[in-house]
Amino acid sequence: MMSDYIVETINDGLSEFNVEFHGPKESPYEGGVWKVRVELPDAYPYKSPSIGFLNKIFHPNVDELSGSICLDVINQSWSPMFDLLNIFEVFLPQLLLYPNPADPLNGDAASLMLKDQQQYEQKVKEYCERYAKREKFENASLNGSSDEEISDNESTGSADDDIPGDADP
Repeated sequence: MMSDYIVETINDGLSEFNVEFHGPKESPYEGGVWKVRVELPDAYPYKSPSIGFLNKIFHPNVDELSGSICLDVINQSWSPMFDLLNIFEVFLPQLLLYPNPADPLNGDAASLMLKDQQQYEQKVKEYCERYAKREKFENASLNGSSDEEISDNESTGSADDDIPGDADP
């Protein structure tokens, strides 16, 4: 079912795996590549999977530190009629194309989006360049780095350097 995606299993099981996800075309996320962690509960498909971004993404409905997402269709209105293809071909692209700043997990992203759409899109693109390139996690895997190091140590300087939209001191 997931033959069009790069999937890597965790602990040689079928209940935990990472999926390579590409940002939707004609969006500020275009060109970005993320590793998305999927954990299937024992009651899947009757219970929703746990989904989270492993490398950083700047989005109002994604927690920047944990990568967890706020998406009603996964968290509250899941149906056994949905499958993993729905998540990667419909739900996640829709989340990135149509953020909901009224229900944020990342208050900074929501605030910036509401205050200055152009600056928000610029910051999204900077995060894509800094954290969402396939080379970043391929190199980290080759060097034995952890997933946290993919997002935190691949840049030079602090994570706040030269990113517009940060709060004034």
